[in-house]
Amino acid sequence: MKKIAFFDTKPYDRTWFDILAKHYEIAYFEEKLNRHTATLTDGFDAVCAFVNDRVDAAAIDRMHRCGVQLLALRCAGFSNVDMQAAAGKLRVVRVPAYSPHAVAEHTMGLLLTLNRRLHRAYIRTRDFNFSIVGLTGIDLYKKTVGIIGTGRIGRAFAEICRGFGMRVLAYDKYPAPDFEYVSLDTLLRESDVISLHCPLSEESYHMLDRKAFDKMKKGVFLLNTSRGALIDSEALLDALNNGTLRGAGLDVYEEEAKFFFEDHSDTAVQDDTLALLISRPNVILTAHQAFLTEEALYNIAEVTVQNLDDFFAGKPLKNEVCIRCAGN
Repeated sequence: MKKIAFFDTKPYDRTWFDILAKHYEIAYFEEKLNRHTATLTDGFDAVCAFVNDRVDAAAIDRMHRCGVQLLALRCAGFSNVDMQAAAGKLRVVRVPAYSPHAVAEHTMGLLLTLNRRLHRAYIRTRDFNFSIVGLTGIDLYKKTVGIIGTGRIGRAFAEICRGFGMRVLAYDKYPAPDFEYVSLDTLLRESDVISLHCPLSEESYHMLDRKAFDKMKKGVFLLNTSRGALIDSEALLDALNNGTLRGAGLDVYEEEAKFFFEDHSDTAVQDDTLALLISRPNVILTAHQAFLTEEALYNIAEVTVQNLDDFFAGKPLKNEVCIRCAGN
């Protein structure tokens, strides 16, 4: 029976893996995978990691020496993996799509909450304060939403927006059918809502910086359920302060690996930018939970287990990520 080391484990992770991966011997570790915890992989055939595990060259070298053959990411993104270092040492597979609708629906939830101040209304009525002063929103009908990245999640979000009667603009290096594509500058200039659905790369890092915010119209909503480092957080704060942004709905943060998926309620968080964002009444920050539906958790487990099965059976790996693979 092949042995799998499973890192950054939460109770919801085990629900489907315990059912679908019974033919593997799995050791669940609560610790995140990094160059230090990689020592725990000694004697394991494969490692299952998540989005905020730090799989750098040192971690890869340690796993390689421990005999690990495969890194199975139970997420779509792989920017946390040093793919250059993995070449020739570890095969890397991922789950390219588990529930685009889960993330798209969460994105719309952030927008609706921001726009209609649902979070503030909830707090007021819990205190028996039934005033509606300061809770005015806008009609989304006939407003323009700019979607950056038209992969499966971006397309799902576009369909939701069209259902609200919104005009959809799109920007993507690889256009898909049924979208009105424009330049990034045009999208920034014309959109009432901007939503990020693109992967993080050297090219997309801080794609929304001060120059980008300066091109936006006043009063735009910004949504990010993709990767935190797509946005320059300091520039984001400035855009909130000067009124460029009406509000920001964020499920990700560029320094989230230090905080997300853990309870820090009894500690003083040593990140002034994060603290300032959370303190803003027109910012909704969720802890990278956009994917978290029952359907998505099942799909993640199913595809991850299939990736493991294919590798150990010597079959082609359709979800492999490598620096020499076409499309990666």
